[in-house]
Amino acid sequence: MGHVTGDGTVGKALAVLDQVAAFGRPVRFSELLAQSDFPKPTLYRFVQALTNQQMLAYDPDRQTYAPGVRLVRLAHAAWEQSTLAPVARPHVDALSKAVGETVHLAQLDNAQVLYIDKRNAANPVQMYSQAGKVGPAYCTGVGKVMLAFLDLEMTEKVIAQQSFHVFTEYTLADAAALRRELDDIRANGYGFDREEHEPGIICIAMPILSEGGRVLGALSVTSTTNRTNLAGLEAYESILRETATKIARDAQNWSFPDYNTNEATGI
Repeated sequence: MGHVTGDGTVGKALAVLDQVAAFGRPVRFSELLAQSDFPKPTLYRFVQALTNQQMLAYDPDRQTYAPGVRLVRLAHAAWEQSTLAPVARPHVDALSKAVGETVHLAQLDNAQVLYIDKRNAANPVQMYSQAGKVGPAYCTGVGKVMLAFLDLEMTEKVIAQQSFHVFTEYTLADAAALRRELDDIRANGYGFDREEHEPGIICIAMPILSEGGRVLGALSVTSTTNRTNLAGLEAYESILRETATKIARDAQNWSFPDYNTNEATGI
């Protein structure tokens, strides 16, 4: 089941929501119970309460649960108020048009990458990422450049939560290899995905940093080994850096979660 926090009833209810969402399809109560850490009566109580609050939707014909319409409204508000997507949209559009390749915009979601926007070029590449999808941080370009520019304590905390599952022959397989990669990224100011998550998919990635050096997100230009190589992607470093700077500038008047401190929660 999803990670259960120490935040009492709210944390447990959110863990149930995470569990339902993770199935990616309507799910029966028996399926939830099979993966749950909660006893049956406790799980049922949470599911019923979430359904009553429209956080879950129940289909009586199929006897399944799915994320509810109230979550759609909340998600829309979060998208508009707490992500880079709205402020970055014109810059992402312009970058994709200029380079003729796929552009990704991402932020950190705890220890994972949340893709918050994607622009396909004229010849779109089929790949794992799409807006709203979550991916690993240790083997994606956007994930690595964000990790590299967090403060060291937070970087180590996030590294400790990585699975280091080997997706391809190029995947960084352990924390030591990732730390060496992050050192190189700090030295260069940008990084690459060298077919580390998906065979044939490569990218150049740039962090989006506030004036104070805080990680707001990351931007990447993605292509395939059939169309270009890392040297070809590196030619986009300048325009990628310019775009990241423009997004950070426009984001200064917005309020974003701070990944380096507890400032956002007031702790």
